[in-house]
Amino acid sequence: MQKILVVIIFALLTGTLFSQTPIPTSNILPAAYRTQVYLPLLKGKRVGIFANHTATIGNKHLVDTLLSLGVKITKAFGPEHGFRGTADAGEKVENYIDPTTRIPVISLYGKKRKPSPEDLADVDILLFDIQDVGTRFYTFISSLQEFMEAAFENSKPLMILDRPNPNGFYVDGPLLDTAFKSFVGMQPIPIVYGMTMAEYAFMIAGERWLSAKANEKHDYYKRAENAADTLFHFQVIKCANYTHKSKYILPIKPSPNIPDMASVYWYGSTCLFEGTILSEGRGTDHPFAIFGHPSLPKNLYAFTPTSRDGAKEPKLKDQLCYGWNLYGSNEQVLQQVDNKMQIKYLLNAYKQFPDKENFFIKNKTGNPLYNSFNRLAGSNELMEQIKAGKTEKEIRNSWQPKLDTFKKIRKKYLLYADFE
Repeated sequence: MQKILVVIIFALLTGTLFSQTPIPTSNILPAAYRTQVYLPLLKGKRVGIFANHTATIGNKHLVDTLLSLGVKITKAFGPEHGFRGTADAGEKVENYIDPTTRIPVISLYGKKRKPSPEDLADVDILLFDIQDVGTRFYTFISSLQEFMEAAFENSKPLMILDRPNPNGFYVDGPLLDTAFKSFVGMQPIPIVYGMTMAEYAFMIAGERWLSAKANEKHDYYKRAENAADTLFHFQVIKCANYTHKSKYILPIKPSPNIPDMASVYWYGSTCLFEGTILSEGRGTDHPFAIFGHPSLPKNLYAFTPTSRDGAKEPKLKDQLCYGWNLYGSNEQVLQQVDNKMQIKYLLNAYKQFPDKENFFIKNKTGNPLYNSFNRLAGSNELMEQIKAGKTEKEIRNSWQPKLDTFKKIRKKYLLYADFE
């Protein structure tokens, strides 16, 4: 039986891009634009691609570009929000035939979250390309893990086309206790973890955080000795001109309720409101930059969540709420975020909320492991600290030892110059 060589390529930008490939307005190139690097590796292969509407080259979907260049795509896989990115958050998506390309789309956010051996039977190589926002509870990194596991477990080569992390310039927040593991947090990382998808992929493989079978297969490939075999087990195409000091502006909204960079920058701080009875701003023009509740003081910012595409049934729909509007220019928001996960608004909202007993959404079992706020926060510690009246400084100090440990692990897997 032939051994398979594991090769991890940190592809360098050489030559010129294909003439039909538009260049982004900044000098940062997501890996997908670097067609001259990876197209030869897809030639003659049956490709299965995990992507959504953010997998683009210029204004064209990556799938459409690859098809036009003669790449044979036999299967597409879609994450939360679907392959074309139109489904509501948490909305289950069924399998279907993509009307544009006639390619079968297998939903990995419906009845299952991992491709089956049957799904991969007509696939020679798996390709992953999706835009992340760099927070633990944004579910695309959970989808990445399960896609990696399926690739390794079924001996399918995996290629990741990396994209910049728009929140990759800092690391902060509480680390997840794996007792609270769920699809909105699968690994012991902080809420803002400062890694691209490819860096994160290297970390979960290198730290053996995958399934037992996937870890075993990955170990086998790493021991392979026959360099004549050129079937790659795990390969990454890097971005060009990106570092962790970059402030990358997304060319397309990554999901229906992250419509602009203000929402991207505030998401790591204010998504925790999803675990409370307050509106986190879905159903407004600026989700995650606007949040509040009808019971908060009426001298605060007033807004009313309404039904709209991507948020058909937002929390507190059609109710007049009072709270905060943190929307502003990119520069203004970056200054407010200040390279930190900001919890002052959460603490302030709890302090001003009259019914503290019902501030956090309760689960039917009463078990803190299944509480939605705890799953977002990564443990029950933050909730208990808020209830106990701990100060922001005290809470932040409690994160630091685990953050220091995580940063040492993270450093081992960085592909780009760090911010510190």
